[in-house]
Amino acid sequence: MPILKLGRKALSNLPAVTKATFYYDDELKGFGLRVMPSGQKTWIVEYRPGVGGRGTTKRRVAIGSAGVLTPDQARKAAKDILAAARLGEDPGAEKAEARQSATLEKLPRRYEEEAGASRKQSTKDLYAIYWRCHIRPHLGSKRPRDVTKADIAEMHRKVGKDHPATANRLVAVLGRFFVWLEDEAEVPPGFNPARKIELFPEQGKERYLTTGEFARLGASIREAETIGIEWKPTDWSKPKAEHTPKLPENRRTIISQHSAAALRLLIFTGARLREILNLQWRHVDLERGLLLLPDSKTGKKTIALGGPAIALLKELPRSGTFVIAGDDPDKPKPDLKRPWALVSQHAGLADVRIHDLRHSFASIGAGSGLGLPIIGKLLGHADVETTQRYTHLDAAPLRRASDAISSIIAQALDRHRDRPEGGTADQSGAA
Repeated sequence: MPILKLGRKALSNLPAVTKATFYYDDELKGFGLRVMPSGQKTWIVEYRPGVGGRGTTKRRVAIGSAGVLTPDQARKAAKDILAAARLGEDPGAEKAEARQSATLEKLPRRYEEEAGASRKQSTKDLYAIYWRCHIRPHLGSKRPRDVTKADIAEMHRKVGKDHPATANRLVAVLGRFFVWLEDEAEVPPGFNPARKIELFPEQGKERYLTTGEFARLGASIREAETIGIEWKPTDWSKPKAEHTPKLPENRRTIISQHSAAALRLLIFTGARLREILNLQWRHVDLERGLLLLPDSKTGKKTIALGGPAIALLKELPRSGTFVIAGDDPDKPKPDLKRPWALVSQHAGLADVRIHDLRHSFASIGAGSGLGLPIIGKLLGHADVETTQRYTHLDAAPLRRASDAISSIIAQALDRHRDRPEGGTADQSGAA
């Protein structure tokens, strides 16, 4: 039973553990820290209710996550619980009773506060949608201990009829949630009804642009930022609708120079949308040709710039903090939905998503024989397996091998093409 001064220094120096391990404070008796193999740390306090004594079973109360509560905050909470216990109260029993009645309506909030504190905001927002639109409507009235594998499988099946990928994500979210519940002693050890749910097969949605499609897209962007793309009514059954622009010059939509630059940067770098829209001038190193991103989907990241991207950035006017200026110079542009819809439809690429520009960047590199490790580094993949999706495009070595083999065969086939009619056939090949 390790005993030490539970402060910030001790918290940061604790070793990794292979099983649930408890550390107790050397000053406040009963105050401790539970460390799980997953790395989760939870403040706890132990006491004997009622009159106490060796014959009374100890109660253990979880105070909160060490990622949320500081040592001083947890110590104060432990003192309050111990004081209440000395006065004859049983805080642990009260908490256990409340826990037994807690349903999936309330526990996820605590889960996000404690276990989700380190998640990116975009991930938190997505999980909030999952809970609000799917998990709570299907399971919200149940207590965690009452949720069955059949309950989760039914939710998975219903959501999966129209959205199989979302249904699979829901199972993954619930699986992690029940692991946290087990760590918090909210469910029995090993209780996880989200395990072994058969997931829906997911088809990749990658779309790769050809050189001809890139040419059309480039022409469309140039037209959109100069003379504008002609406005067309969305409802062709009403070509003379009330809001149809009357003058020909008002029937063209022009996108801003910065929106056009954003689209080109996505094409030239293979970066993610938010990496470009959140890009600040202080992260741009034109001398070395780098974008030094302090944060991205995979953490800190460096993007190497090619000549076209460097030239674009040198010519782009600086209109505030962000490279891609929006309406507010101190805030990033929220999205590129309207500019992309305009130019992609005009180029005949309505089926292409803006994220497919990233896939196309990778496909051009793989098809040019650059090799998957280089492609992975250019895209900033944290996992080698992520880059493997482009394996089938890395065909340059195969093309060279096929060319060598087929050339030898073609020479053999054409060996006697110029021989005069009636010439002597190759003795070894006569038939």
